[in-house]
Amino acid sequence: MKLFLDTADIDEIRIVERWGVLDGVTTNPTLFAKTSGRTYDEVLKEICGITSGPVSAEVVAEDVDGMLKEGRHFAKIADNIVVKVPMSETGLEAISRFAAEGIATNCTLIFSANQGLLAAKAGASLLSPFVGRLDDINEEGMTVIRELSDIIRFHEIDSEVLSASIRHPRHVTDSALAGAHVATLPFKIVQQMVHHPLTDKGIAQFRSDWDAARKALAAKA
Repeated sequence: MKLFLDTADIDEIRIVERWGVLDGVTTNPTLFAKTSGRTYDEVLKEICGITSGPVSAEVVAEDVDGMLKEGRHFAKIADNIVVKVPMSETGLEAISRFAAEGIATNCTLIFSANQGLLAAKAGASLLSPFVGRLDDINEEGMTVIRELSDIIRFHEIDSEVLSASIRHPRHVTDSALAGAHVATLPFKIVQQMVHHPLTDKGIAQFRSDWDAARKALAAKA
């Protein structure tokens, strides 16, 4: 399963890229709003220079013509830009138009397998069910990941399921087990995946034992 970073923070992206585990990046207007003093285009261009993987840039227009105008603009920024389009009637039309033009898309705000199926049939490259938000309303978000992954696999549809709205490391594990092709997660979740209290304790113990052994040797010299 591929791992994308869900952020517009350049420093976070550079860190995970150095770890060798970054497969792509997803952004949205909310994440971009947390940056300051730069245009969305500038941020996207820099991100695309850090990773060669897909970089999702979200449209904010609600009409088809507006979505197409914004998406075509984003697609010219770099070859690895994926245009992020919300699930809606106009969104589906825009996705199908983008597909006909060879522009990759990420259908976002999916909350059911049926929505994902429609997006896939319209030609979306990535299908993004929001796991955490479903859990928030007492629905099983991972069920949508599992159902949609099965549909894509059974019918050999050329789309990938991207598990989004990841709230904790267990969501990542469950997404991988449910057949998701991709999970996109905040930087803090990636950090949590790295660490385990027993790992941290073991590293500290090894260092302590090493220092004690060197001290004993030095005392004998």
